Amino acid sequence: MNVNEIIEKKHLSKYRIAKNSGIPYMTLNDICNGKTRLEKCGADTVYKLAKELDVTMEELLEPIMLMRPAFDLFKSNVCHRLKELGDMNFLIDTIDKDEITKYYNRAWYPESLYLLAMVDYICRVNNVPLCDAYSELRKAKLKDTIYPSSIIAAAAVSNNSCIKEQAIEESIPEFIRFNIVESDVRNVN
Repeated sequence: MNVNEIIEKKHLSKYRIAKNSGIPYMTLNDICNGKTRLEKCGADTVYKLAKELDVTMEELLEPIMLMRPAFDLFKSNVCHRLKELGDMNFLIDTIDKDEITKYYNRAWYPESLYLLAMVDYICRVNNVPLCDAYSELRKAKLKDTIYPSSIIAAAAVSNNSCIKEQAIEESIPEFIRFNIVESDVRNVN
């Protein structure tokens, strides 16, 4: 969670946080408004803020330190994990860790929906009931269709938009429902 989310969740006042921590109100306000980046603040400021919010410095800085991989790399990692764990262990692991919600809360919507599509696909091919926890999220859809980079490159090189249309037709239903073109999650090396 970022600073604003922690403040809202704990029903705290920025004024009270500033007064209790010794951090100038304007500095705290600038951190909350994004004018001052938390990672650019001194360790003493981060420490005081973490202490006042009753979280660790690591928890406070975690959203900043997360590196978002390219989407194709993310998909590849998910497919490799599926291959390594097998369908049921992947399903259990993903749901237990609630990674779908974690990505969604970071506003990493393609990653969240890709994982949800994978979970739903695994449920379908193994005749397992869908996880009810994601019923609302299943109503979501990405604004723009995401194609694999290989499809984008092939369409650009051949100057043929039919390649994209064919990829959509061949896409796994659970993925295309979210505007993600994916046709093969099993063929990984």
